[in-house]
Amino acid sequence: MKVNDIELFLNEVFPPENALDYDNVGLIAGDREKVVSAILVSLDLTDKAIEAAREAGANLIVTHHPIIFGGIKTLTVDDSVGRTLVNLVKSGISVIACHTNLDLTDEFGDLAIADKLGAEEPSAAEGAVCGVVYELPEDMILKDYCRKVCDDLGSSGIITINKPENKVRKVFIQGGSFDEDSINAVIKSGADTVLSGEIKHHICVGLEQMGINTIIAGHSATEQAYLPKMAKLLSDKYPGINITVNYNNEVSSIL
Repeated sequence: MKVNDIELFLNEVFPPENALDYDNVGLIAGDREKVVSAILVSLDLTDKAIEAAREAGANLIVTHHPIIFGGIKTLTVDDSVGRTLVNLVKSGISVIACHTNLDLTDEFGDLAIADKLGAEEPSAAEGAVCGVVYELPEDMILKDYCRKVCDDLGSSGIITINKPENKVRKVFIQGGSFDEDSINAVIKSGADTVLSGEIKHHICVGLEQMGINTIIAGHSATEQAYLPKMAKLLSDKYPGINITVNYNNEVSSIL
């Protein structure tokens, strides 16, 4: 398989036309005609991810976040992005990004988070661009649910402005950053709690006024849940190619 073949496959699963206007998805850097030896799946393209790819013998990295969002005028080692891109090119590694085009495919995005939380029968939130809702089997207090989220997602910490004894029963999940345009969908769903990686403070305050808890679990912690599903997708499609998952740019596991 060549880099181009894998990009075309990922484009079928996560159509680039579904990506938001500001986004930059698909092949970010590299050689379309290069035969793929192995693949590293990572949330971000970093020097540590490149090192992990080299150690795994991978010449293709599939990331969630693109390292390049807008136009760049220079490519030098004077800044971190330039240094990482130069490192990438020198290593002969290509990189493909599946970002908001993946976010809008709940099965690989928010449903993956729900799965890690042990949600039963989570469903897409009506009226939200992305986001899922699920109901707990029984009420929990917010303090205990926050501990569960921290443990299940491997978060380094949880932020909430709400009272620890508040009730949690129905949760709206949106990985990464919470979209303010989803507030009406949250209300319509009947959720009493919003869980996301990032939520602006004034949004937390506004939701609290409506009796809705907010839980900030960390952008990376929520989206790390996407990686195993991406790895399985690639492994099922290309069983002859070794897939390595790079968690938190530190620990790698080979499927």
